[in-house]
Amino acid sequence: MASVNKVIIVGNLGRDPETRYMPSGDAMTSITVATTDTWKDKVTGEKKEQTEWHRITFFGKLAEIAGQYLKKGSQVYVEGSLRTRKYMDKDGVEKYATDIRADSMQMLGSRQSGGMGGGMAMDDGYGAPPPAMASRPQQQSAPARQAPAQRPAPNFSDMDDDIPF
Repeated sequence: MASVNKVIIVGNLGRDPETRYMPSGDAMTSITVATTDTWKDKVTGEKKEQTEWHRITFFGKLAEIAGQYLKKGSQVYVEGSLRTRKYMDKDGVEKYATDIRADSMQMLGSRQSGGMGGGMAMDDGYGAPPPAMASRPQQQSAPARQAPAQRPAPNFSDMDDDIPF
């Protein structure tokens, strides 16, 4: 039976990216991304929220791009897979940590917020960005709007009175 290890995260960076270089010369960039769920408590009616923090690691060219363009507060869309690693803490206790290994990234938000803006999509160089990301139109400046007087008035007289639903 086939299995799937796929993660999609949309959130904001909690701090600036940290880029390191491995002995092979390849870049490795780590970020932390916050996602927040909000809901209304059914009993009290008050608004509640819970923030979850995710550790994400980029490798290679994607790591260089993430390290260069992402900043604290940037909104980012990341696709990847879960990786669990085992390590020893400073007291010699064996611990486990689950991180996300990023395969593709899309910077969201405006240039002022630290992202590239315009929905710039990046992948890890092993394939094209996912179709949903690749087909999104780039944000462009809004075309000049026509004055309302220049638009023709809608003609509703030819519509049937019978609504099909």
